[in-house]
Amino acid sequence: MLVIGAGLAGSEAAWQIAQAGVPVRLIEMRPIKHSPAHYSSEFAELVCSNSFGALSSDRAAGLLKEELRRLGSIVIRTADSHAVPAGGALAVNRASFSASLTKELSAHPLITIERQEQEHLPGEGQITVLATGPLTSELLAENLRTFTGRSECHFFDAASPIIEGESIDLTLAFRASRYDKGDADYMNCPMDKGQYLAFREALLNAEQAELKEFDKESAKFFEGCLPIEELARRGEDTMRYGPLKPIGLWDPRWGDLNDRDVRRSKRAYAVVQLRKEDHEGRLWNLVGFQTNLKWSEQKRVLKMIPGLHQAEFVRFGVMHRNTFLEAPQLLEPTLQFSKRSNLLAAGQITGTEGYTAAVAGGWLAGNNAARLAMGLNTITLPSTTMIGALTHFVSDSDCFRGRKGEFQPMPANFGLLPELAERIHAKRARYGAYRDRALTMLEEAQQQWGMRKAPVQIGSS
Repeated sequence: MLVIGAGLAGSEAAWQIAQAGVPVRLIEMRPIKHSPAHYSSEFAELVCSNSFGALSSDRAAGLLKEELRRLGSIVIRTADSHAVPAGGALAVNRASFSASLTKELSAHPLITIERQEQEHLPGEGQITVLATGPLTSELLAENLRTFTGRSECHFFDAASPIIEGESIDLTLAFRASRYDKGDADYMNCPMDKGQYLAFREALLNAEQAELKEFDKESAKFFEGCLPIEELARRGEDTMRYGPLKPIGLWDPRWGDLNDRDVRRSKRAYAVVQLRKEDHEGRLWNLVGFQTNLKWSEQKRVLKMIPGLHQAEFVRFGVMHRNTFLEAPQLLEPTLQFSKRSNLLAAGQITGTEGYTAAVAGGWLAGNNAARLAMGLNTITLPSTTMIGALTHFVSDSDCFRGRKGEFQPMPANFGLLPELAERIHAKRARYGAYRDRALTMLEEAQQQWGMRKAPVQIGSS
């Protein structure tokens, strides 16, 4: 059994295979060869953000995590164990999360780790999970293009800068969570209108890092992770209605929030939020500030943010090219390739977007690879579950028939789920109903497969 790539999807797939009692080789090219975006050689390194998204299971990302907890996901279990305060989101200490996962997989008696670049797809007789992610090496990507007979799709993704907590000016910044929900887990840097407009102008005029020539004409961004300078270009208020939204954030030093006159005169025009990278708050990342500006420009422009004028950067933002497959034309809902049943794909290369979605693909591909090895029928998840909805979406050729090139990465969202039997108008109640149905259907599927339900630790509310 072979798993290529030890990112989120590959790590999950290898673990599920081994837990089924099937020996597996896990191939990872780092540190022999690094991608444009990775910094370490640990498994499941988180590149763009340290957040897995919403915790609450009446949110799409939260429901996806809850399903994975009940399915015994090692990645989500490890994320829960290395969580840092992040309000209503599951954010982790990146370093300890990856180190812990690497240690646990390396210690498993049925997992053999091989550090080398996989340059081609294995032969038909080899059961393989392809989990190389959006940063698949060029040699393997070219071999994949030959195998599929299709040129890959791609988009550009970017990561946010990280700064030292001690360099934040707390006379200007303040700790709070939006609408005071949960603990004051975020650092907030408020702007007045003049500061915001000057900041936007600086972003518009800042120098960007150069794309390679062959990328310039086909550069596309994933809409859910746009560079901050791209948001600035889309309109004067685009950032204010996006990552710099001030609604629900208040510094007690401004006065009484309940005093209408105070609230009108003191409230911020825009707010830059920072989220902890570690539990102690030594490192913070700028939420929504993915960027492709040159590093010198990042340092200059971002120091214009009130409270960050003395910011010390431990990592600047970077942009990288992400590759994904025209999955609906190539994959079955089991994540097997239609033209080679022994080859499965998992993670972002399939066209799902987001950390947790990558884990979900790894879980399904890993379990199906193990079942193939044991001579069992492969499985799918009901489309009423969030995992099932995602995997059915990326394998539904009917949705994209005759629309070559229109398939784009998709994050978890309730719009993918079949409608409820009865219309529920209240959004939170409707999402809660989606959740209840999904978890019920998941439990029934587990019983049908003969799988034990994993203990639920958190996130079931």
